[in-house]
Amino acid sequence: MKKKKNWNLIIGSLMTGCMILFMLLGLFYTPYDPEAMDASSKLAGISSAHLMGCDNFGRDILSRVLKGSGTTLFVAAGTVAIGTLVGIFIGALTGYYGGILDEVLMRIIDALFAFPSILLALVFISLIGPGKYNVIVALGIAFIPSFSRIVRSQFLYQKNMDYVSSAKLQGASAFRIMFVHILPNTLPVLSSSIMIGFNNAVLAEAGMSYLGIGVQPPDASLGRMLSEAQSYLVTAPGFALFPGLIIILMVLGFSLLAEGISHAGD
Repeated sequence: MKKKKNWNLIIGSLMTGCMILFMLLGLFYTPYDPEAMDASSKLAGISSAHLMGCDNFGRDILSRVLKGSGTTLFVAAGTVAIGTLVGIFIGALTGYYGGILDEVLMRIIDALFAFPSILLALVFISLIGPGKYNVIVALGIAFIPSFSRIVRSQFLYQKNMDYVSSAKLQGASAFRIMFVHILPNTLPVLSSSIMIGFNNAVLAEAGMSYLGIGVQPPDASLGRMLSEAQSYLVTAPGFALFPGLIIILMVLGFSLLAEGISHAGD
């Protein structure tokens, strides 16, 4: 029987790949300085000189979208890295050892998980202040509970498998069993969760920057661009359209990729 094509995986990979290339382009090239203001170009429309027009300060929107998408993906990557690495460590320990360690750590994780991640991040931001790196730390901590629970459930299932018993009989250490034998077998589920994490991190960063408590000037941010554009939706619709479109494409790409990965073995 011919295997059905995984279109979610294909389209999600293409969209995500294009967004990453777009972000990488912004690291090395922008048509104009993203912070350069030109009073004569305030709210200028699309033209050959400004392919996406200009904002209320006369700054080139394309240049700011290029920089802003890089900032958003950087924050998302840092957030997912913290959440995943710490979550894997906690989930592996609790899932493999169980007992009192599992009870104590998971009660703490459950308490944190009771709060929506964005609300938890807002609490941390109120304590440490806004800024790109503070947002990464705050969102990373807020994402730890979800990754911990996912990894723990996988370890609880995998630790009773025959290959784990075989590794124990061969004298493998607990550390080796957890991170060399069991962890690779959790990757199908973990990979899908990481893509969902990117999806949520992009939305969370954009939302926090929109509210003014995320990425701060002079760093360009898609969420902050949307906040600045809300007063010009009629007179300069492109001001909000292009950063909003990039956020939608990022989120859609990661969502399709996560769905595709989860069904890759079907």
